[in-house]
Amino acid sequence: MPMPDNLIVVLLDSLNRHMLGSYGSREFATPNIDCFAQTACRFTKHYAGSLPCMPARHDILCGAWDFLWRPWGSVEIWEDAITHPLRRAGVVTQLISDHPHLFETGGENYHVDFTAWDYQRGHEGDAWKTVPDPSWAGAPRFFRPHMPYDNSRGWFRGEKDFPGPKTMAAAARWLDQNAGKHKRFMLFVDEFDPHEPFDTPEPYASMYDKDWQGPHLIWPPYMKGALAKGTIDERQAQQIRAQYGAKLTMIDAWFGRVLDAVERNKLGPSTAIILCTDHGHYLGEKDIWGKPAVPIYDTLGRIPLMISWPGIAPRPIDVLTTSVDLFATIADVFAVSVRQRTHGRSLVPLLEQSAQSVRDWALMGVWGREVHITDGRLKYARAPADKNAPLSMWSNRWSTMPTHVLSRQQELPLPDERAELARMPGSRVPVIRQLWDESDALPFWAWAKFSGNHLFDTANDPGEDENQVGNADETRMIEMLRHALREVEAPEEQFKRLGLT
Repeated sequence: MPMPDNLIVVLLDSLNRHMLGSYGSREFATPNIDCFAQTACRFTKHYAGSLPCMPARHDILCGAWDFLWRPWGSVEIWEDAITHPLRRAGVVTQLISDHPHLFETGGENYHVDFTAWDYQRGHEGDAWKTVPDPSWAGAPRFFRPHMPYDNSRGWFRGEKDFPGPKTMAAAARWLDQNAGKHKRFMLFVDEFDPHEPFDTPEPYASMYDKDWQGPHLIWPPYMKGALAKGTIDERQAQQIRAQYGAKLTMIDAWFGRVLDAVERNKLGPSTAIILCTDHGHYLGEKDIWGKPAVPIYDTLGRIPLMISWPGIAPRPIDVLTTSVDLFATIADVFAVSVRQRTHGRSLVPLLEQSAQSVRDWALMGVWGREVHITDGRLKYARAPADKNAPLSMWSNRWSTMPTHVLSRQQELPLPDERAELARMPGSRVPVIRQLWDESDALPFWAWAKFSGNHLFDTANDPGEDENQVGNADETRMIEMLRHALREVEAPEEQFKRLGLT
């Protein structure tokens, strides 16, 4: 079967699988995503890899899990984003995004090798405006400091001015202006919605909570036990979840504009479309909110993936896949290779039905937290055996999460006398390897306490309520994890930290 000439990738940030109609939910309206799903192969065991935002994009655009080596990173000098070999192969690539992390410290170099890129301003932490419009009343931020969004929000005069709608409108416009003008293209739409702030205009804002009085609660707390601790009450919890739903329905409507552009430009027979996300978002499941430092339950880690492929009939694909596999799939579509070692498996054989599976296991995690492994049924979260040490960072860029939002105390320490030069697996480029111990002031995601190891049978216990550590399956999953870490040549300090030596 010939490969499609073109590829459109639409990444919606924090897209909850269990809230989509195409995955069985009836909580919120997602008619355009559901309509798209009827034309696509729908993956039912697709998992996040590196979390959160930028690590997940490294998985997709560079093809390698990086949470074992660093917390939040850019494209390093020993690797190329997929756009680099695509450029060499003559493929036109366009990035359209409102994702602020792509354009600040910690997100360097993801956009530079696109043929062109278009940044739609004003979302979340985007440092766009210096003064707020006085008409913006604001909403409770739940422990957040003043956010750049507080300056930007009042400048949105209507629905079309919000960053998500602007991004989708720009994507549709690009298709209208470019269809038929390039031999081959990849359009990559990195859309930050439905990520918080869950801020929408009417009619969306009141769509799922018509009786709410006062400013809508658009900023969720990031914590476990927000209800139990009294940070929010049941009524506020309902409102926060409803505001996520409002934003989901709004961005679904604008996703429809992109699908309309595909249809009116008659791109369907030549173009594959991938709809994906980086991770989910806790909205009260197990009284967890946001993306706090807890084991990665399926609410966050089991994510939607749909691929519409010319000549392939829509169907569910019920085998294990993960985010790095998208990189391998893009490389397969355009017949390109990269210089760095990658971890993905192309999904094309699954689409063509020339293979029944592409992998036996997948890794998942946040740097400094539990390391997870799944075989598609059992999921094992391995916590540190003792203290959360040794931890290391392998990087020549030495950046962390965007520092204009965080305080200096939340940044990574600079390299010191413990640093040495090492080599990333598959590379001859020297890299700074910095070791830390429990006395170092590390970023907030490594502070939180651990709750031990967790083993869940997600097929028979979808709510992940029964921790089955201590049985024979744990022994098998420990061996699988040890094998996986060896296969990817994970740092030796990870084996020590996890008690796997």
